Amino acid sequence: MPDTDIAKESLDAADEQRFLIGFKATPERLDKALARLMPEHSRTRIQGWIEDGHVTVNERQAQVRQTLLPGDRIVVRVQPSAESSAFLPEDIPLAVVAESPDWIVIDKPAGLVTHPGAGNWSGTLLNGLLHRYPELSMVARAGIVHRLDKDTSGLLVVARNETAQTHLVRQLQAHTVLREYVALVHGHPPADGRVDAPIGRDPRVPVRMTTQNPAAPKAAVTHYSVQRRGLLPDGRRVSKVVCRLETGRTHQIRVHMGSLGHPLVGDTLYGGSELPQAKRQMLHARRLSFQDPSSNETVSFESELAGDLQAFCQEIEWA
Repeated sequence: MPDTDIAKESLDAADEQRFLIGFKATPERLDKALARLMPEHSRTRIQGWIEDGHVTVNERQAQVRQTLLPGDRIVVRVQPSAESSAFLPEDIPLAVVAESPDWIVIDKPAGLVTHPGAGNWSGTLLNGLLHRYPELSMVARAGIVHRLDKDTSGLLVVARNETAQTHLVRQLQAHTVLREYVALVHGHPPADGRVDAPIGRDPRVPVRMTTQNPAAPKAAVTHYSVQRRGLLPDGRRVSKVVCRLETGRTHQIRVHMGSLGHPLVGDTLYGGSELPQAKRQMLHARRLSFQDPSSNETVSFESELAGDLQAFCQEIEWA
């Protein structure tokens, strides 16, 4: 029996750790003690384990703020982190537009996260790809070449092997991949234009990107053309705009159109209004063209506007 501190006892299993409080140990709050004893885990994660009933003291469910006393025995059932499920296959329905031995073209619905990340460690397009195409576990990022925002619908391409992935990435870098989007924006922009404004993280709002004094800005170019102008039932002006990307920065179309004073309808992060018919940014990746890595021939695909975007367009009084 220790007489000064806390001793780590032998493990019953790989996911269980046991500790014994010495008789002369200084009183300490449970979550603080475990954070010190298990530095590989954050205190927040440990607190979560305690609250979820995965920690006992003297065979009783522990409380985050309880004080450890001499002779107390602690058992911690270590829980896997959310990140550990990031690259596990999941049976997620995928709308496959076309595929070849080198690539897969997906029509992504709004609401589906493309790649795991903070707050979205499972239920992503990547998880679905690993389930349907197990061989993608051997390709970086499960073959994902470019991403669409969670609430953007439409087309993206996935590489099925490393050679194809390298080929497609180089096409993106050379700006030879055609990516055309349809957006509904507030107001009536000029007939067409080109936005050449570097984009980086907004130092004041970490979840936003910006063209105004951004952190670590990267070159970004968007071409846009107004297809139709109209009015909402309440009289507000809206326009249907086609955007073509030269670069592919995070939130690029959303940031660039917002910087012109014409944010996307439904895009509250960049100044757009959320409407009953627009619970997400009204943005759809409708056309995609690239060079087939094997044949060097150009392949092209087109996607119909997502249902919610079509329904919204029907409510607009077009000029």
